[in-house]
Amino acid sequence: MNESSTTREAAAGAGLFERMGHLAEPTRCRLLLVLEGHEFTVSELCAIVQLPQSTVSRHLKVLAGDGWLDVRQEGTSRRYRVRARGLEADAERLWELVRERAAALPAARQDARRVRSVLAARRTASQEFFASAADRWDRLRAELFGAQVDLQALLALADERWHVADLGCGTGRVSELLSPFVARVTAVDDSPEMLRAARSRLAGLENVRVRRGKLERLPLAAAEVDLAVLFFVLPYVPEPAVVLAESARVLRPGGRLLITDLTPHDRRDFQREMGHLWLGFSPRQIRGWLRQAGFGPAAYHELAPDPEARGPAVFVATARTKE
Repeated sequence: MNESSTTREAAAGAGLFERMGHLAEPTRCRLLLVLEGHEFTVSELCAIVQLPQSTVSRHLKVLAGDGWLDVRQEGTSRRYRVRARGLEADAERLWELVRERAAALPAARQDARRVRSVLAARRTASQEFFASAADRWDRLRAELFGAQVDLQALLALADERWHVADLGCGTGRVSELLSPFVARVTAVDDSPEMLRAARSRLAGLENVRVRRGKLERLPLAAAEVDLAVLFFVLPYVPEPAVVLAESARVLRPGGRLLITDLTPHDRRDFQREMGHLWLGFSPRQIRGWLRQAGFGPAAYHELAPDPEARGPAVFVATARTKE
């Protein structure tokens, strides 16, 4: 063993012994137990461990300096918690040895009861906020996080193993949203202009491929995909029934189809502006075409109108290919 290796091992050993010394203080163990599951301010920790602020702050400084804690500044307060990304391996093993004994301390059991009291006080503060913010909550949430954050989060319900076909992908917006949640996305469109926009948008997404092809003759093998989506596509095709039959061909047995499109309307101005061939689709039309294509029973739901939208009402239809 060379001298540099010996020096590194000696330093590591010294660090471990120093950490052992830090955990020899019961108050620090109590603080670590409290901060394992929650994030607290100094004043909250004082209420939990029933010690003065100077004592709590001194122990927190040692623990944070030794890498046990994350510290987050919030206004004039600091919030502490056990490291969110995990402790170092030596510290983790040491804490496993100490934790059970620390949790058995009478003071630690009392701390756990006071934690519940502090959290209950927080819950009261949250309830007071929502009581005053109920009439502006939707607007406030949209301003803070975006108008579609809740809908985008629901995409996590998709199966991470799925291969999804975004049929009539346009500029690639739907493919972009789906990409983080599934194994693979194939985006298909027949417009060179739309495909250029899609390739530009999706260029950095390794699990998305963009293909040119007609919806009536998809560049996909039979039973290749788990989910096919058609977002505002059917009004542009002369024969929607043919497109739905081709969608059934590329779906595996039990695969799913999701259609989002327009309900029947008489907006000729909108039809001309958008270049549509169809004035929306009724439940009877959609269900009939899907049945002819070999799908099982289809669900058709008309969505609540968006007061800011200027187009016709929208529906969502879902169906599965037969097993």
